[in-house]
Amino acid sequence: MSQPARPLPRVLLCLLFALAAGSRALAGDQDWKPVDPAQLAMKSPAVEPSADAEAIFWEVRADDGGEQDFVLSNYIRIKIFTERGRESQGKVELPYFGDVRIKDVAARTIKPDGSVVELKKEDIFDKTIVRQGDRKLRAKTFALQGVEPGAIIEYRWREVHPNSSANNVRLRFQRDIPVANVTYYVKPSTDLVGVSAIRFLPFRMATPKFNKEKNGFYSAAMTNVPAYREEPYMPPEDEVRRWMLVYYSVDEKEDPASYWNKIGKGVGELMKSDMKVNDAVRQKAAEIVGDAQTPEQKLERLYDFCRTKIKNLSDDAAGLTDVDRAKLKDAKSPADTLKQMQGSSSAINMLFAALAQASGSEARVALLGDRSDHFFDRGIANSYFIDLAVIAVKVGDAWRFYDPSETYLPAGMLAWQAEMQDALVTDPKQPVWVRTPLSPPDNSVERRTAKLKLLEDGTLEGDVHVEYTGHAGAYMKEYNDDDSPQQREETLRDSLKRRLSTAELSDIRIENANDPVKPFAYDYKVRVPGYAQRTGKRLFLQPAFFERGVAPLFSTSDRQNMIYFHYPWAEDDTVEIALPEGFALDNADAPMPFAAEGVSRYEVKIGVTPGGRSLVYHRTFFFGGGGGRGILFPAAAYPQLKGLFDELNKRDNHTITLKQGAASALGSTSN
Repeated sequence: MSQPARPLPRVLLCLLFALAAGSRALAGDQDWKPVDPAQLAMKSPAVEPSADAEAIFWEVRADDGGEQDFVLSNYIRIKIFTERGRESQGKVELPYFGDVRIKDVAARTIKPDGSVVELKKEDIFDKTIVRQGDRKLRAKTFALQGVEPGAIIEYRWREVHPNSSANNVRLRFQRDIPVANVTYYVKPSTDLVGVSAIRFLPFRMATPKFNKEKNGFYSAAMTNVPAYREEPYMPPEDEVRRWMLVYYSVDEKEDPASYWNKIGKGVGELMKSDMKVNDAVRQKAAEIVGDAQTPEQKLERLYDFCRTKIKNLSDDAAGLTDVDRAKLKDAKSPADTLKQMQGSSSAINMLFAALAQASGSEARVALLGDRSDHFFDRGIANSYFIDLAVIAVKVGDAWRFYDPSETYLPAGMLAWQAEMQDALVTDPKQPVWVRTPLSPPDNSVERRTAKLKLLEDGTLEGDVHVEYTGHAGAYMKEYNDDDSPQQREETLRDSLKRRLSTAELSDIRIENANDPVKPFAYDYKVRVPGYAQRTGKRLFLQPAFFERGVAPLFSTSDRQNMIYFHYPWAEDDTVEIALPEGFALDNADAPMPFAAEGVSRYEVKIGVTPGGRSLVYHRTFFFGGGGGRGILFPAAAYPQLKGLFDELNKRDNHTITLKQGAASALGSTSN
């Protein structure tokens, strides 16, 4: 699937990240440190009393002083206290991506009696964790032997980043277990032109004191670091974890307003040539706009042309291999992209900007952060936190934002990562900050319909149609667009089996997985033995077919982190169930509606068709209001939020009763 966050144009990256660096290498200490008998004798953790395992120390050497590679050398020692600790820490994954290499892996177990079990080289494996088209997230994996409560495990490895540097590297101080002592040894580069010093920017922690060490290193330590814990629907990892950004800078205390003004002007001047209008672009713009009258209509037609007619070479669904991509040449102008009818994400956006200008609108590049990774703060003067570039177009007195490289989103929507963000609208003379809008729930709908028949033994069978729009549709398309038809069917079967274990699917049709305009859709026949429970002359039926088997959204009673939803969404379900012969509704009250003003609403209507032979169930639900309400909540709001979704789950599990030989408990409905 393609990355939803669109990268900045290469020429823009050159401006924003001009601080290049050479590579660095560090062999590090190849000997194990002595084990203190007191560590083997430890009976309980020192940092968190209830921890199942605890890192006695974690040392990282970040060497930026070599000639070719930037190297992170890690060494960690962990004490195991419980069986859960043995299970969670005994198997290790060291992930890496792209051209990063994991080298010199070594590990061992020190048993409570002091005996040592070394990891054998042949027991270290390389596996793919996640595949995204031709790109892979891989990991070195191994399982330590002899691990038991009371034992110590330790391992070390080198993470080599070719042709890279310590500039804008994140140093993380938290792991999934508590750490008694974490120490970073940083060796800065000495050959970066125009840089005065290395800088450190802490997040959710105080700036630690750096001490000068031998061989050009500086050390910083932190003690008694609590565990980093993941929770469902939480902010991005680095909005929660304790970490520090390492970067090189000329001016340590540059004023953020002046800094971003300079960036906005520089990028605005630089990008003028990348959205250049020539005769071919003018002619094409006039052809596309046609009889459109308003600026909004013109821009929507230009947008749809760029996202539907220009092949996006940045998308993995384009079917290009790494070799194919290496042979591609960047378009030198919008006219080139138009001529070739294909281009990278940035080239497509530049073409849209040129077409917009050719049709009489003012267009600019807008820079913004990616809230899937961090919450952008323009009070920090560092372009490292600018991840995305979209197009801002002046309509009347307001700026509107477009990103036609997002193939699966209509005009008026950005990728969810780019919505509700401070965007720097660049300009050679006067850049401005503008907030990107948040799409309302009605823009991202999961609409589900089922026409089913209930048999006397409780089996439910019939036809199902499900479609997704907006952000929900874009996600489904990105997830499925580079899969084979067989893989898409397997994805559907697995998702249904997880909530309805007896479900049998047939006649599956999956439509519009690559279509930029039509909703992603599933059609299938389903048969679910035992869906309704038969007791004597009664059948107990859950009419919310699409919510049957869905667990409550939140399972824990307490919460540490904020609650974060990516975007507002809506659900609309219509389920018609033909009743078995001789049965009628005995108890068919509908669950009561509820609402959290401006944030959420739930409503269900239940009725029968004329003649009373079919039950009709209609459910609507939305969550997340406009203006940013309803997607980010403080941890203190967790009890209320959990209560809302628990109540939703309870009402979705509402059961009605059918009785053999009874008169219907409801009148007819035309629903």
